[in-house]
Amino acid sequence: MVYLVHLDCFVYLVDLVYLVSFVQPNKGDKPNKANNSLLPLADFSRILLARCHSNGSSRIILLATMSESTLPAPDYTLALREEFRHHLETFYAQLKLAPPYESVEKAIRSLTTSVHALPPPERARLATDATARWQYFRQAFESSGLSKKHRGIIAGLARNRSSLKLPAEYDQFLNLYLS
Repeated sequence: MVYLVHLDCFVYLVDLVYLVSFVQPNKGDKPNKANNSLLPLADFSRILLARCHSNGSSRIILLATMSESTLPAPDYTLALREEFRHHLETFYAQLKLAPPYESVEKAIRSLTTSVHALPPPERARLATDATARWQYFRQAFESSGLSKKHRGIIAGLARNRSSLKLPAEYDQFLNLYLS
């Protein structure tokens, strides 16, 4: 869908969107204070519309609504965080150990930071490539210090890997205790 908009009106619209983040609808900053200098949003939008309609400018710009191809790429970070949290819960539950909660949160923050540093195509690849995901999970596990918590207990359990009921992917974590 295509819209014709006066350039001045577009600038005012951008300003309005910016100001909306500071003003509550139809309320000033301190509504009970005398001489409140802030305009309620309704008054501001009324002034804006009057300015756009009274402007005889011939400058017109063409706005096209965003097509599917111009939408921002989906962010897979939340899904990766939740998957990593699930794997950490499973890891500690199968080892019958209480997870070190502060280090778990630090690991999740570390994963988030490293994923946000990636270019969007690489983030999208992480959503489909389990091997790459587990490399990032391992890196976050190690950088957060989780591999230093319960070290003696987990190292002993890791040496007898066959007794653990963990999928092979969890060797990424267990191998950190054996080195």
